[in-house]
Amino acid sequence: MKNADLQKRKESAMARGQGNMAPVYVDRAVNSELWDVEGNRHIDFGAGIAVVNTGHNHPKVKAAVQAQVERFTHTCVMVSPYESAVALAEKLNAAAPGNTPKKSIFVTTGAEAVENCVKIARAYTGRPGIIAFNGGFHGRTNMTMGLTGKVNPYKVGFGPFPSDIFHVAYPNEYHGISIEQSLEELKMRFTCDIEASRVAAILIEPVQGEGGFYQAPAEFLQALRKICDEHGILLILDEIQSGFARTGTLFCHEQAGIEADLMTAAKGIAGGFPLAAVVGKADIMDAPIPGGLGGTYGGSPVGCAAALAVFDVIEEEQLCARATEVGTHFVKYLTAMKAEYPQLIGDVRNAGAMIAMELVHDGDANKPNAELTKALSAKAAQNGLILLSCGIRGNVIRFLPALTIEMNIIDEGMDIFKRCFKELV
Repeated sequence: MKNADLQKRKESAMARGQGNMAPVYVDRAVNSELWDVEGNRHIDFGAGIAVVNTGHNHPKVKAAVQAQVERFTHTCVMVSPYESAVALAEKLNAAAPGNTPKKSIFVTTGAEAVENCVKIARAYTGRPGIIAFNGGFHGRTNMTMGLTGKVNPYKVGFGPFPSDIFHVAYPNEYHGISIEQSLEELKMRFTCDIEASRVAAILIEPVQGEGGFYQAPAEFLQALRKICDEHGILLILDEIQSGFARTGTLFCHEQAGIEADLMTAAKGIAGGFPLAAVVGKADIMDAPIPGGLGGTYGGSPVGCAAALAVFDVIEEEQLCARATEVGTHFVKYLTAMKAEYPQLIGDVRNAGAMIAMELVHDGDANKPNAELTKALSAKAAQNGLILLSCGIRGNVIRFLPALTIEMNIIDEGMDIFKRCFKELV
């Protein structure tokens, strides 16, 4: 079986909108290594877009899933529930930052989690408005496309989008957007677009994923918390990509010392099995009537078993601390490259193991180098390294390794990356 043959079959059988980064068809995977159908080995610096934080095929996750499959695979948690869903909700409620009592619901995807946050916020407040941020990514459903602050490729040709959604600039020191400017824009939305008393929620990623791995300063999140409290607005933290130890704490916003009213969780929650959740303050979560929340596959027993194992692995292997170590190791390489190529590498940044390199022309933040970014991702794939790109300008290489990756595998992968970079420039 050949990768090229499978790519031709895929292009014939699957819609082009569900594209793939490279024609690398996986046969098996272990921790941070993949082997394709031709037997070629690849180092994985993407982790399925921050999903397998505990690595591919972690033995503890695999064993939990196998044991669950032996018992049953589906009954629907809203029909005939099971203890694993209750236990997982208890763990999420206890782990969510803040001391207010929490409750959870389970759905299947991150986009569903975001949509349900909007539903819950509107049910609790009786208000319609939602404020999100430029550069944010929240999903590909109609509501979440409206919330997403990046047009290409997520919103092209898909409008119109829901009303009562408003966007504000995300604070971004590298691109000259200060905390004060962002907060002033928020105040202008209240002045020009929708009065604060009609806003149900403010939705923000503590680290923008698709937007380019920009991190909201702690002071900004604290200011949002204060504004929300002043106006009776709910604060929603989208932790889909930044959660489950990825940034050095279980959830990123706990680093700012704030408590969200509602929080989304997905991606790293279940070691690769489709599962997502909304966790929030108990009185807010209870606002919708029975039957108003849920879904057929939400809280899959297999996914819940995997997620309980993921919690154990994060604790036993100290993956929060490991994320910081992994990030530091990557940044050592990338800052050395930036010193060597200051006209091409504009910025290197990380929040734990969410690591980014922004590529530019002439050392200018306002001259994005999307061409080099695209070429580098493609060349790396040809040389056995899985890389992801992102950014509203298409010029950011993001590194999202498994938190269990061995340091020598990082070294090997970065040697490939540096070689590909030098060959292109």
